[in-house]
Amino acid sequence: MVTPTPNRRVVVSSLDDVVVETETADTPRPGEVRVGTSLVGICGSDLHAACGRHPFIDLPYRPGHEAVGVVDAVGAGVDESWLGTRVTIEPNLACGHCTQCRAGRYNICRELLVFGCQTAGALADSFTIPVDRVVALPDELDDRHAILIEPLATPVHTVRRAAGLVGDLRDRAVVVIGAGPIGLFTLLAARHAGARVVVADLLESKRARAERLGAVGSFDPTGDDAVATAQRLLGGPAAVVVDCVSRESTVALAVDLVDKGGAVMIVGVAEGSTPVPLGLIQDRELALVGNLMYVREDFTAAMDLLASGIVPVDEIISADFDLDHAAQAFSASADPENVKVLVTVGS
Repeated sequence: MVTPTPNRRVVVSSLDDVVVETETADTPRPGEVRVGTSLVGICGSDLHAACGRHPFIDLPYRPGHEAVGVVDAVGAGVDESWLGTRVTIEPNLACGHCTQCRAGRYNICRELLVFGCQTAGALADSFTIPVDRVVALPDELDDRHAILIEPLATPVHTVRRAAGLVGDLRDRAVVVIGAGPIGLFTLLAARHAGARVVVADLLESKRARAERLGAVGSFDPTGDDAVATAQRLLGGPAAVVVDCVSRESTVALAVDLVDKGGAVMIVGVAEGSTPVPLGLIQDRELALVGNLMYVREDFTAAMDLLASGIVPVDEIISADFDLDHAAQAFSASADPENVKVLVTVGS
């Protein structure tokens, strides 16, 4: 028997309307666990949603898809050994029976919902979620490392797929467009795969951070000599370009940067219809590939990378707020100088 308790939850109606409401904590249904939240990360998609620019998240919404916490209640059919387990979550909620799910590609399930995007999420004192969506954390991975597993998993997925298209990335040239959290994680994942990586961003401070994280160089994507600069830094065109921005200008730049037969990986969420240079894509036999989230092997690989210590957490986590100051956390996430903003909920 689970005793009802008050539960604070963040509701976002716009970037200027982020409030903390109080409800009754959910009781886990059969097959679910309840997690007492410790940390939640604010994602770029959260910011896009709050600004009304995310094509797949309706306002108001209840955010939180990057989370760490401790299981404090279990529903019927769930092993009680989960109680007290420190966990993170894999937020893709798949149907389990469509063609893609049966093929193991549940990240593109025909009926996909994302926890904290199309459903109430983890930015609350506690939340319930199916037990197959929680992942137990090893003791050697502290909360500040563990909170980065989910955002790192998408770049790991992207880099794995890119290697499947163009071959082994060891000593291959890669360009990452955009040095926000996903761009920086893509840099780290590509470097781990052995690639030589150049990063493009408008802000000099972000370019400097990318170089501190191991980029062999960086450049302003709006410069007249952007392509020549990237090729000079890499010694030629890129085998892979990862677009973490996904605007018409960045897709066009990606096509200009990539070698014939190469791959342009689209990771950023476009705000609307985005024209692409199809003539060049056809003529150069380029692969223009969409990338959505990840599957468990990517999530586990991201966890292993963080446990190995190769991710400099202090370069990534740039601000921390408590739950009552969630509005300030969203505002801080809009500051381009911030990388990853966290909300601390419980100890």
